[in-house]
Amino acid sequence: MNIGDVAQKAGLPPKTIRYYEDIGLITPLRDTNGYRVFRESDLHKLAFLGRARTLGFTIEDCRTLLALYEDDTRASADVKDLAQAHLAKIEDKITQLESMRDTLSNLVKSCAGDNRPDCPILSDLATGQH
Repeated sequence: MNIGDVAQKAGLPPKTIRYYEDIGLITPLRDTNGYRVFRESDLHKLAFLGRARTLGFTIEDCRTLLALYEDDTRASADVKDLAQAHLAKIEDKITQLESMRDTLSNLVKSCAGDNRPDCPILSDLATGQH
């Protein structure tokens, strides 16, 4: 398969596939003319990486997950530990986003939104106090 074919099948842009190759996540074969030739195993890895990235795993996490996936002697506890650490980061981010939403919601409610110049939103942004 060429890069266009594998991009379509994996649901990834060719630029992303080239990047994954550049950083060593995949290693497609090269034809005599220098073009990449992707195998089914490359497609499978790209789909795996695409799904992991969709779940928010970092590139380094993806590298670790791919290594664990390819290691028949892996302990599932290693995979679970990585996933649990990532889940904790997501939960922390959700907490931060909820706090941001609550603060901004209160600021929006406290702003009259009329023709007067005073605005609690701008005051909070300038002073960090609302």
